[in-house]
Amino acid sequence: MTPDHPAPALDPELLGRLRADLDQAGVDVDALEELLGPVASGALHREDPLPARWRLRDVDGPLATFVRLFTLGDPVDPAEVDELLPTLTAAGLVELGLAREDGTSLRSTAEVRPYGDETRTWYVLSDHGETALGTSLPVDHVLGIGGASTTLAAWTPRPEVRRALDLGTGCGVQSLHLSTHVGEVVATDLSQRALGYAAVNAALAGLDLDLRAGSMLEPVAGERFDLVVSNPPFVITPRRADVPLYEYRDGGAVGDDVVASLVRDLGAHLEPGGLAQLLGNWEVREGQDWRDVVGGWLDAAEAAGHPVDAWVVQREEQDPAEYAATWSRDGGQRAGTPEHEGMSLAWLEDFAARGVERVGFGVITLQRPAGERPTFRDLVDHRGPVTTPMGASVLAGMRARTWLAEHDDAAVLDVAWSCPPDVTEERHTRPGEADPTVIVLRQGGGLGRVIQLSTVTAALVSVCDGELTAGVAAGAIAGLLDLDPDAVRAEVVPFVREAVADGLLVR
Repeated sequence: MTPDHPAPALDPELLGRLRADLDQAGVDVDALEELLGPVASGALHREDPLPARWRLRDVDGPLATFVRLFTLGDPVDPAEVDELLPTLTAAGLVELGLAREDGTSLRSTAEVRPYGDETRTWYVLSDHGETALGTSLPVDHVLGIGGASTTLAAWTPRPEVRRALDLGTGCGVQSLHLSTHVGEVVATDLSQRALGYAAVNAALAGLDLDLRAGSMLEPVAGERFDLVVSNPPFVITPRRADVPLYEYRDGGAVGDDVVASLVRDLGAHLEPGGLAQLLGNWEVREGQDWRDVVGGWLDAAEAAGHPVDAWVVQREEQDPAEYAATWSRDGGQRAGTPEHEGMSLAWLEDFAARGVERVGFGVITLQRPAGERPTFRDLVDHRGPVTTPMGASVLAGMRARTWLAEHDDAAVLDVAWSCPPDVTEERHTRPGEADPTVIVLRQGGGLGRVIQLSTVTAALVSVCDGELTAGVAAGAIAGLLDLDPDAVRAEVVPFVREAVADGLLVR
């Protein structure tokens, strides 16, 4: 099934009126959450429109009209649309292709959603989801702001750079973020429909994006970037005729080959020191650790002549049944229906044919090294909460790991390290005992790392205030505790390296 309408028209004048009218109406994230309340807002995130309709049953005004029209997809009186959009008007909305006549009412043909970061607010257009459609999604559906896109945006480092690539842009969410710290943004997608939405969203935001059609890295052959971000079509989907392939999530490859190929090839499109941030799934077979899988991709990158440094954080694992249920529901197939059961069975058979026991999901950060060979590879499993946004921690972590890889142990000992303000020490003592049995260093931001301290490393941390170098401190600790100085240094160095990598100690 395909939508019965094209992507919205790229008309800068009419889009400018739309933006001005929505601004004047006070449409923003906070206003809509206040209007709907936490119960209805939470239900909408679960694709349940009933509480929102109930909440608005006796509510009039522009904000209520906005929700009914653009979020719920309900029919709305044109006079109410004129009140919401007084300069664009209902007629202009139809001319933009954002609404169609439904008897004496209007229905929107696209979702419009306010969206922002710490500094900006945008209006993002995309196809209506199943909440408004009331059916499963069409295969050329253009996804709006979802969990994966917000995760990628939160984890992306934000250095001020000259040129960036948004690979698989969809409706252009990542490009909006990139526009705040990048001079030139190139955005690519295989879907012409998605590029149409991205162009409209860029125009709504007053941005000039370089939009290109094509598969994966083909549109940027021979080009390099300072930063690449990608929410690629990473979903592992059975290659069967009876399983629909959704353009926004399915890359047309077998298993996890889409993400594997990106990891292998992205280094060729990065400037020295350039970063790539992407999301991905990976298949884990019997007897494998997920690090073996992703590590194999990194080996392939080096063999292909595109070596990269890597920091990969696995955030979740699912068994085949969980994975099948997740992505069957994502396409609008409800549990218990024959369609859902048929699709789930297709996934189970596909995974069984390749011996897949688990599927991991995580965040992949790559860096083209300044030299010819990669300098570090850090693959970690972290399922717990993290600070939001994570981008600053990712950038600091990549720079810290690079510094550590380029400096020997003597250089590590020659730095006067400090504990940043978000790091605290905890001491746990058994009842009736004077001395602590457990001492831990806890990070408030970043990955929220917790490192258990020994007597030696606790003593070191107590003097990490930027005054004494780690080497001088280690010598003093050895004298104070009557320990061999070489043994103390041998204990201090790996601890410092671990703490520095994740930001529990800084220069």
